[in-house]
Amino acid sequence: MHSWNDILLEIEKHQLEQPHAIDCVRREYIKKLYKKEGRNVIAYYSGWLQKPDYEGSGLVDNDMNGFAITVKNLDPDKGLDLVLHTPGGDPFATEAIVSYLHGVFKEDIRAIVPQLAMSAGTMVACACKQILMGKYSSLGPIDPQFGGVPASGVIEEFVQAKKEVKQDPSSALLWQLIIRKYHPTFLGECKNAMDWAEEIVKKWLQEHMFAEAKDRAKIAKDVAAHLCDHKRHKNHGRHLSLENCKKIGLNVQSIEDDLDGESQDLVFTIHRMYMHTFERTRALKIIENHLGESMIHEISD
Repeated sequence: MHSWNDILLEIEKHQLEQPHAIDCVRREYIKKLYKKEGRNVIAYYSGWLQKPDYEGSGLVDNDMNGFAITVKNLDPDKGLDLVLHTPGGDPFATEAIVSYLHGVFKEDIRAIVPQLAMSAGTMVACACKQILMGKYSSLGPIDPQFGGVPASGVIEEFVQAKKEVKQDPSSALLWQLIIRKYHPTFLGECKNAMDWAEEIVKKWLQEHMFAEAKDRAKIAKDVAAHLCDHKRHKNHGRHLSLENCKKIGLNVQSIEDDLDGESQDLVFTIHRMYMHTFERTRALKIIENHLGESMIHEISD
């Protein structure tokens, strides 16, 4: 397997011959994965871990342009391996992108998560027929957030306020100070967001990942409810390992156990190439395919 230093040495070697060596080397490995697996490859990568102070690393509507560029010249009959590394983002942009990809590749989309696909990234993975994860990979809860505030947490706060004020009317003033930070319709918005997230993921699971299961409706409902359960996970940033995802009921396979040695090496080498790219360049987000077609979002001064 290519180590971190092996990849670094390869990049430095190619830099003597071409100015954009890091992009060229990375794309060569993506092309090798395509040839090895015989499936289209699109990598969706965010550099939030290397550049945490910059906005724009999450999944947003503008990413549709990147997917349109990278999907255009692919053969839909070869399916799609979608390599994901993202902190999440806008759930409505996620819905539009998932709908677009299904329109092209139908049910034949496989998510590959070498490290992290959190929040809306988990939603994308749930829209695929299968998820490949490594020993150190994680998905995350999909409970909606409003500026970092969990929608379910807001509802729990209102329920607690109602309960305590009923038991002790003198606590009303304290709760009034806490609750008035929310605008009048915010509670309804939180409830709607929670219902929508659970419903859309349940729909995707039923139509794609569990399409052939006899009790697909129940399985999809249980899995979606588990992923949306803020009380269970306690924190939106909770990391759900491969084993946890299997216990939840997702169709997850191990990169190390279910891909052969060459494919494993290619997946993890591609991942390390992106980590090097984000550390050594101004790139903040990259969407690219095995043909070398890409959209790269860079940080601005």
